[in-house]
Amino acid sequence: MTEQRPVGFAVPNWSAPPRPEGDVLDGRYVRLEPLNAEAHAALLYRAYQADDWVWDYMSYGPFHSAAQYHRWVRETVSNPDHLFYAIYCKKERTFTGVASYLRIAPGAGSLEVGNINFAPVMQGTPAATETMFLMMQWAFEAGYRRYEWKCDALNAPSRRAAQRLGFSFEGVFRQALVYKGRNRDTAWFAVIDKDWPALKSTFDVWLSPGNFEANGQQRERLSDLTQLVRVSNDPTQH
Repeated sequence: MTEQRPVGFAVPNWSAPPRPEGDVLDGRYVRLEPLNAEAHAALLYRAYQADDWVWDYMSYGPFHSAAQYHRWVRETVSNPDHLFYAIYCKKERTFTGVASYLRIAPGAGSLEVGNINFAPVMQGTPAATETMFLMMQWAFEAGYRRYEWKCDALNAPSRRAAQRLGFSFEGVFRQALVYKGRNRDTAWFAVIDKDWPALKSTFDVWLSPGNFEANGQQRERLSDLTQLVRVSNDPTQH
């Protein structure tokens, strides 16, 4: 008698989702537009320029002139392997960050969010959270099954942010990259489609105006809301 070998669960009637094409994503706090050097580079450079530490864990930057950053944006958006968004913060009335889809694999139903770089004025705000929500929402509503987040394993703020947003820790790839002459071990996180309905509900609760005091203080912490959804197995969080 032949031993029955285990196989993955069936995925009936599934078809590959479309590649992201740069739909404008509009929310209560932010509007995301496809990054464009002429429209966005000067404003973004102004938002970043006083704080070189925002580039510490990026494979590029810092940029020491508006022309240098403009050139980087122009060259970057010409690469079809990823799709960058410029983030317009409605409170600040200007562009205050970028983020991108990358490792886009429609055949596997998988894509990654990355190149997340928020100016200090945007960090820790509802605008930052809504940016991540809007990009995640587009991916799952388009039919993706897996949404990834990867970061330098030493980047503790990024690891905390991933779990706060509902990503589950999946492990560390040792010596995954060399950038800026340094080793990078890469921490992996992901949200899958079965997580999405519960996560969407938590984002709706957290982002609602009723969740904030008049001084902007949150009433419910997003990390508390997402804790029941994510798999909490990141040793750096214990």
